[in-house]
Amino acid sequence: MTPPQNPLTRFITDNANCWQLSEYLSHGGYDGLTQAMAMSADELLASIKQSNLRGRGGAGFPTGLKWSFVPRGVDAPREKYLIVNADEMEPGAFKDRWLLEQTPHQIIEGLLIGGLTLGATQGYIFLRGDYYLAEERLQQAIEECKQHQLLGRDILGRGIQGQAFNFDIHIHSSAGRYICGEETALINAMEGKRATPRAKPPFPQVAGLWGKPTIVNNVETFCNLPHIINFGSDWFNSLGKGQDAGTKIFGVSGRVKRPGLWELPMGTSIREIIERHAGGMCDGYQIKGFLPGGGSTDFLLEEHLDALMDYDEIGKLGSRMGTGTIIILDDQYCPVAMVLNLVRFFAQESCGWCTPCRDGLPWAVSLLEKIERGQGELKDIDQLQELCDFAAPGNTFCALAPGAVEPLQSALNYFRQDFEAHISHQCCPYHDALSTTETLSKINANRVEGT
Repeated sequence: MTPPQNPLTRFITDNANCWQLSEYLSHGGYDGLTQAMAMSADELLASIKQSNLRGRGGAGFPTGLKWSFVPRGVDAPREKYLIVNADEMEPGAFKDRWLLEQTPHQIIEGLLIGGLTLGATQGYIFLRGDYYLAEERLQQAIEECKQHQLLGRDILGRGIQGQAFNFDIHIHSSAGRYICGEETALINAMEGKRATPRAKPPFPQVAGLWGKPTIVNNVETFCNLPHIINFGSDWFNSLGKGQDAGTKIFGVSGRVKRPGLWELPMGTSIREIIERHAGGMCDGYQIKGFLPGGGSTDFLLEEHLDALMDYDEIGKLGSRMGTGTIIILDDQYCPVAMVLNLVRFFAQESCGWCTPCRDGLPWAVSLLEKIERGQGELKDIDQLQELCDFAAPGNTFCALAPGAVEPLQSALNYFRQDFEAHISHQCCPYHDALSTTETLSKINANRVEGT
């Protein structure tokens, strides 16, 4: 199969409506697996390393480097596991759902290539519990693969260095908790334990599921593997516009004309994603700010629209690219209400393991509710800032609380005047329930009273 030459060519999302094996094969499906079966495990790992593929779940850790930590050789444990993290619970994130529903065979092919690379024979798809259509199509795809000798014993009837390649895939439905997206909490949940993160080290690559070497990667990460092996790491590196290689599925939600998902080169500007692909803001609305990578990232402003969407560039601006799913805050929506909605979600989803998360996030919710009701005090803003400091990286057991306070700490930085307006006006200036006349009357009454 000839590699696509146009750097804007979609290859992960080119397989729309490919949940049936016959359709996937007509798009070159399982060509990557065929190539992989002709390569050694060392060659496969080297190719993944050289591709500079970074994990597409949010952290952006180099995939090949992560996989290189798995013990290999004659002294390595025989049982190894691969897990697809499909527990897409991040607010504003919906990219993996598309892949799960539209092209489940691409995920299976990625898992098979992972099995060849690491010597694993078991793969799991840890699926968000209410992705019912995704589960149905994944199960159908698995059954089709078993019928055509693409899963199970002696895959494709081709031995590798004198041995048959055996690999099975199982679907594990999530219990429906956001914390299950953290890889060690996910592993605990699969083992039937309470879904709390584990202390590290040991890392899952050495001691993960049932104490065996385990790799956990995002859906989109696995979907890249067949194409990297099929077309080569040089081709994959050539696709990015910035420092990062390959393409990324970017998304936009909020008051834009065409909310949705688009596969674009890494390093595409935020302005292009919002204005060209999402159609720009709806008529009558202006952009006030945006979360570049889902609900657990710091706000950026209109002045940052020309920044490139890659991990390092967004990091330099004080935020994270995360899942690459942009959430828009427009000029007619209350930033305090938006932050309250996000922090309330994270407080509910805390596993309760450490104090800054278990007690700090609910207290932040209480303060934000107080301010949103118009009952806040200026000292509440200072206390919210302290709570952000208490939940900073290094002060908590996992990354849930630091991610939860990212939109809050950046809102306090960029939109502090909105917090202060709630306090000085004793109401939410954006609230639809209050007419402009009622709002002005309340503000004027406060002025007369000297408040």
